Amino acid sequence: MSLSGPSPEVLVSYIAPGAQFGFPSGHWPTVNGLHPWSERESWFGHGCLMVQRPGDHYAVWHFWDGPDREFSCWYLNLQTSFVRTRTECNTQDLELDIVVFPDGSHMVKDDMVKDDDVLDHRVTEGRYSIELVRWIRDSGNELTERLRSEGPWWDRSWAQWQPPADDWKAPQLPAP
Repeated sequence: MSLSGPSPEVLVSYIAPGAQFGFPSGHWPTVNGLHPWSERESWFGHGCLMVQRPGDHYAVWHFWDGPDREFSCWYLNLQTSFVRTRTECNTQDLELDIVVFPDGSHMVKDDMVKDDDVLDHRVTEGRYSIELVRWIRDSGNELTERLRSEGPWWDRSWAQWQPPADDWKAPQLPAP
């Protein structure tokens, strides 16, 4: 099954360049007690387009690079299946990302699967169980096996998508 245009079965979202970050207060399970991205004020680069389907435990993130906004890669971002509410969509990032290049090659194993080493730290911190980490890694292995056998199965035309020229400005967070 491929991912295609927006529909009730597909959620497509975009983080615009310069979109501000906001993190809820409270203690985060990190060394400094802050969200891991708390040092960042806003999104950088050309933005990120995310395409995901209900029931999938991954989203296909699209990234561009350089002055001509050349497509650089997809991330298969492992996450919980998103849940729609009246005002938002919720999901939980599961740390593991599989990087897939435009030619269909992908990074797998040890230093090539992004953030795999973080999973063991999440168990030590008490954020993830050993069973959850096993499930995340098994899911990542299933996706990489699928890439080996099928290549990219999602709608690759999203890589040519561009935000409307002047219509979309970077969103600003409301004042606290």
